[in-house]
Amino acid sequence: MEKLYHIDFDDSHGAQYAILPGDPGRVEKIASCLDNPRFFHQNREYTAWLGELSGRTVMVISTGMGGPSTAIAVEELYVTGVRNFIRVGTCGGIALPVIGGDIVIATGAIRMEGTTREYVPVEFPAVANLDVTNALVEAAKNLGQKWHAGIVQCKDSFYGQHSPDRMPAGYKLRSKWDAWKKAGCLASEMESAALFIVSQILGARAGCVLNVVWNQEREKIGLSNSRNHETEQGIKTAVEAIRILLEREKQ
Repeated sequence: MEKLYHIDFDDSHGAQYAILPGDPGRVEKIASCLDNPRFFHQNREYTAWLGELSGRTVMVISTGMGGPSTAIAVEELYVTGVRNFIRVGTCGGIALPVIGGDIVIATGAIRMEGTTREYVPVEFPAVANLDVTNALVEAAKNLGQKWHAGIVQCKDSFYGQHSPDRMPAGYKLRSKWDAWKKAGCLASEMESAALFIVSQILGARAGCVLNVVWNQEREKIGLSNSRNHETEQGIKTAVEAIRILLEREKQ
């Protein structure tokens, strides 16, 4: 087959599972958790390495930040044969029990972004695959992680969240944030909705595990609010989840 336009490679990799960080700088680190890690390809924001788990090829490829580049990655990776996607990223906590250093396993995403509206009307929910999500929860338990599972908010504008008062649309941003908080939304990030919706429409399986950096709601009311920029917890959980899924395939 011809190389895909954005990722710039074909189906010769042989991977049906892919781990998707946003940051190209995290790809090699994640790949080092696999057997026989090796550089595969780089084009635009898409840096790809390959490795093995349980004798099967697994790809680690960055998506860049936000929904548009994530949707392109999933679309083109699917054409090359990838059928299972796990996003490993970072998030900011919203619910007060969610603190820096925890992990959040997203069961669904609030579609407060624009990419998925060009796929399906906004009333259609962005939901993670149940098998992948259950494997992530099982992996987190096996590894003794402090984890939360639930809804996350997916947005397009980082500074719309963190500087709403200087935005002309700030009144709307603040009211919606308050609604998400009251409804029990766990955390905020930028890629899960595109991952879930595009995978759903293609017929692929997708899950998402997020490392919590901090929680602005805890800071607002003076609670302890540790900051943690490490990503090992989410990485290990994603790798263990793929191992679990591969073992279930054998069974």
